[in-house]
Amino acid sequence: MFQVTVALPSGYSEKSSIRQSSTVGDLRLLAQKSFQRGFLRLVAADHHALDPTMTLQAAGLEDEDHCTAIVLEAKLAAAAKAFALFCPGGDRVVTWGEPDSGGDSSDVQNLFNGVQQVQATSEALAAILADGSVVTWGEPDSGRDSSEVQDQLKSVQQVQANYYAFAAILADDSVVTWGFPDSGGDSSEVQDQLKGVQQVQATSEAFAAILADGSVVTWGEPDSGGDSSEVQDQLKGVQQVQGNDYAFAAILADDSVVTWGFPDSGGDSSEVQDQLKGVK
Repeated sequence: MFQVTVALPSGYSEKSSIRQSSTVGDLRLLAQKSFQRGFLRLVAADHHALDPTMTLQAAGLEDEDHCTAIVLEAKLAAAAKAFALFCPGGDRVVTWGEPDSGGDSSDVQNLFNGVQQVQATSEALAAILADGSVVTWGEPDSGRDSSEVQDQLKSVQQVQANYYAFAAILADDSVVTWGFPDSGGDSSEVQDQLKGVQQVQATSEAFAAILADGSVVTWGEPDSGGDSSEVQDQLKGVQQVQGNDYAFAAILADDSVVTWGFPDSGGDSSEVQDQLKGVK
């Protein structure tokens, strides 16, 4: 039997008695029960993360050794008919729900390595990995099929999703899109404008990107906010953009608001425009 002390960063520790043939995962389970914490990562004295599938001896642990338990925050992503549970930095994503809509990730489970973020369209999910690549699964027409842009999905910093398409911001502040073309999966018409992108927001079938100079570029279904041509000259000094299903609202540097998209869904704010001052 090994005696191994596991400590939280706060200094609180517990000593566990465990068989030499046990795995790091077995030790982690004991620590989770002792600390009453749901998700932990064990770190050795030399600061390297311990592989939960390895035996204690194979991981380099010996009798009377100490290791640190890092508490991980579990996150949940949801598609229309499926869920994905993950811990940032972990190598596993647990999915359930309608199999073809993202509930079954078995085909890509071995690709998950240091998952950073998971986003979902209505029937597909995309995970950003530690190396900046992206893994997708679910319904092909809703964004599962990223094969045409896979070689471009490198150094991905953030992924945004609408109902049927994804948009990824890369380290060079450019954008890569995939999914249903008319819903924003095809950004070829505005691709040369998508430079210096700071943020991307979405309605149900369109995207809006805020650029470094405070301007906005939109694409996707026109009736869902993909066409901002009528207000384009007003979209200057944009600080924030928010979208609902069919319209966008942008807060400008002077604390006023500009809206576009389907009029009855908030795209027309003319009746309250004189009240939209000092908006925070």
